[in-house]
Amino acid sequence: MAKATSTLDWCIVRLGDDHNWWVAETSDPVRWDVDGLSIVDPRQVQHLIELVDPLRDYGFDQDMFESAFIPFRIDKDLGNGKVRLKRVKESMFESEDKLFGLPDILDEENGPYADLLDHLTRCRVKLLNDLFNFESKLSVDEVEDEIREDQNSNFIQGHAVHTFDEIAAILDYMPAGYDGDEEAPAKDVEDEGDDDLPELDEEEEEKLKNDESLKWDEDEEGEKGDDDAAKKKDKGDDDEDEDDDDDKEKDDDEDDEDDEDEKPKKKAKGKR
Repeated sequence: MAKATSTLDWCIVRLGDDHNWWVAETSDPVRWDVDGLSIVDPRQVQHLIELVDPLRDYGFDQDMFESAFIPFRIDKDLGNGKVRLKRVKESMFESEDKLFGLPDILDEENGPYADLLDHLTRCRVKLLNDLFNFESKLSVDEVEDEIREDQNSNFIQGHAVHTFDEIAAILDYMPAGYDGDEEAPAKDVEDEGDDDLPELDEEEEEKLKNDESLKWDEDEEGEKGDDDAAKKKDKGDDDEDEDDDDDKEKDDDEDDEDDEDEKPKKKAKGKR
């Protein structure tokens, strides 16, 4: 039996004010309602691929992701923010072309896209329960209820939820009070430094201690210290010599004064 989407060969998309792409027209208008129908662009596709990568250790099924989207390639730029896309049969994960991805939502409750959302939620919950020591295990229902509450808020305001935002809300979900950066805790700086150093046995370590070529910096610092000390000593000696000269000149002046005092005074000649 052929897929229900087999007659969907092309679509025209427009760039919205929110900088997301929305479907304006399809080759199958009977089954595809374009009202609020969004499509992920190549940049968003690559970002989603990066976000699902950590979930591979928690049961992520790539085939389920692929089947949830109908891939399209740019066929023609129509101008005025509109582009005509042509359907292709390529893998969104392996193709070298820049592909758009239209979610298969013909069956909103049990279709491939609905199954993908449920699958991603379960994988995300497994990842979070593995990374964090919650008081009670996080459940799929909790996550779905919280995300659905945010989506309902947008609907009430008359805003359609874009496919990219809907999936990213699951893949980026963090319970209140937890930081997303904690998913990949950074290594301690000291530990990171130690990881780069090779381990040495006692014999090799002793050889390095006795290696004269490794003592260059230490000897240079020692020599520099000795030179500084010698300079200080020489300066001190020079200061002492200057002080001795000053004292000697002072003593000579005092001796001259004493000599003047000791000279006999001439008697004044009186008249006979």
